[in-house]
Amino acid sequence: MSVESLTAGHVMSRVLVAVRPDESPLMAWELMRRAGVHHLPVVDGRHVLGILTREQVAASWSGGLQEQSSRQVRTLLGCERRPVVPPDASLVKVAAMMLDSGCDAVPVVGEGGLVGLVTAWDMLAAVAGRVRTTEEAGEVIAGMFHLEPVLPRTPSPRHA
Repeated sequence: MSVESLTAGHVMSRVLVAVRPDESPLMAWELMRRAGVHHLPVVDGRHVLGILTREQVAASWSGGLQEQSSRQVRTLLGCERRPVVPPDASLVKVAAMMLDSGCDAVPVVGEGGLVGLVTAWDMLAAVAGRVRTTEEAGEVIAGMFHLEPVLPRTPSPRHA
């Protein structure tokens, strides 16, 4: 298949690790680390609210684990609208949107909500001819596990 005939649905990452908006930046960071991803869709069900990057989480980090576990990732999402594309959007259109908006990942949204994510890496793979086209449905995994920060114990008062 030629690059010109490819669509977002052909090149998108189909199995996504996602986070809910009420999760903590600590959870987001750990999900990205464990899954080996740089982009984390923030979803409410299958409705995409935005995309978090490792850079956004790192840049917003302040305080310790307690502070990070008490914040919500929805506060890290900017006010700017990020583009979304349908699965049938041409790769040329997706690339133009990415360049125009200055983002390196675009959610792919179908009738049922988020179905995939096209990243700059996916675009490079397509140009290099390393795309395995498939029509299989994607899967969004949100909140695979729950993390609780381990905080140092405070010494308990001794009772006499």
